[in-house]
Amino acid sequence: MSAWTNPASTPLPVQPVPTPIEATAVPAITAAAQMVITPEATIAPTVTPVIPTVTPIVPTITPTPSAQNTLTLTKWADGLTRPTYLTYADNTGLLYVTEQAGKIWVIDKGQVRPTPFLDITDRVRSTANEQGLLSMAFSPNYARDRAFWVNYTDSNGDTTISKFVLDPKQGVADPNSEQVFLSIKQPYSNHNGGQLKFGPDGMLYIGMGDGGSQGDPNGNGQNLQAQLGKLLRIDVLKPPAPAQNQAKRVYSIPENNPFASQNDSAEVWVYGLRNPWRFSFDRKTGDLYIADVGQSAYEEINFQPAKSKGGENYGWNKREGFEAYRGGDDRAEFVKPIHVYGRGDGCSVTGGYVYRGAKLPMLQGAYLFGDYCSGKIWQLQRDQAGNWQSSLLFDTEYRISSFGEDANGELYMLDLNGAIYALTLAAQPSAITPSLSQASAQRPRLIEFYADW
Repeated sequence: MSAWTNPASTPLPVQPVPTPIEATAVPAITAAAQMVITPEATIAPTVTPVIPTVTPIVPTITPTPSAQNTLTLTKWADGLTRPTYLTYADNTGLLYVTEQAGKIWVIDKGQVRPTPFLDITDRVRSTANEQGLLSMAFSPNYARDRAFWVNYTDSNGDTTISKFVLDPKQGVADPNSEQVFLSIKQPYSNHNGGQLKFGPDGMLYIGMGDGGSQGDPNGNGQNLQAQLGKLLRIDVLKPPAPAQNQAKRVYSIPENNPFASQNDSAEVWVYGLRNPWRFSFDRKTGDLYIADVGQSAYEEINFQPAKSKGGENYGWNKREGFEAYRGGDDRAEFVKPIHVYGRGDGCSVTGGYVYRGAKLPMLQGAYLFGDYCSGKIWQLQRDQAGNWQSSLLFDTEYRISSFGEDANGELYMLDLNGAIYALTLAAQPSAITPSLSQASAQRPRLIEFYADW
């Protein structure tokens, strides 16, 4: 895929106060680069191609005294095919990127190594927009056990959580080392969730969507007997106790899981989620941020403090955002999101991370997230009064499939079209000249209209 310059990705000043945002047209995607996260993938959206006269858009840039207040997205790696996730294993500086079709690549100082770290395309189904190899998580003991876990949809379209190990002779993972830990039936092809993450407690957290279609027709979000529409929490580093083995588990149920004594819901940590495509822990505080993709009206960011004992109910499918959903009852037990935004700003939230790196002090403690449809990236944090405030950082044309974090807490943004961008400081903000490359100027745009269920 040829690279093209995006004017919206040029450095923009960080604004301490949110400003009104105008909705923008959604850019084109090719047949080979369709959406991974759509509001609904079961019913294909009506797509009307519009080829307008494209005029380079020059954003207003307010000069700042120094680069310390100016951020930019710097292309860090390219040439990938539909990247879905980025993570690290240790402090070697190597980063690992999953591709939707089933490969994992190692990136060394911005260069993609020629041999994949893992290739399981023979068992991954990625024919639907939200299927495929969706994320990975390295063992907290990777230096010793050389193990990692992946989340993918198998040939039947069901969620599979599997463990693989490194082949020390080859220096890459052994595809024949797979050990399946969980297999979860998916009734539809969308809302698969997809995130794996080891928490500060060493437990493996698994994001599961509600099973798909639209409106959660099976009521999975509020059904504690179902593993769909939940955040699951299991101990993959400890063998199951004899009593737990009766369910043929190869992992342990943490004793402090809120429903540990109930066999059918023992893995559940929180529930009432629609499609938690991306979630993350603040590496300093241990707080949990869950970005939940919305239905017809709102995208939301949910929050769980580190001291929580689990069991929160975030309301889906009785509530969307702050409002009751289609006659649902907005119960007092539902935990309200800390932030929502409507269709004027996007249609599919991509959760990010709380910034804890050293290179961007103005973002310290801010949670960054974006939207797949609009390409916008925001920061969210509490003000001195304890109220959550958001502000726009970038308005891009990228298809934001995920964010990533390295060992030092620096952040990256993944464009589904194949590139990875590092969040950095602009060296000379006053010298910025936004422009569109010839390839960009000739690129037709598609405006997508989604059915309102």
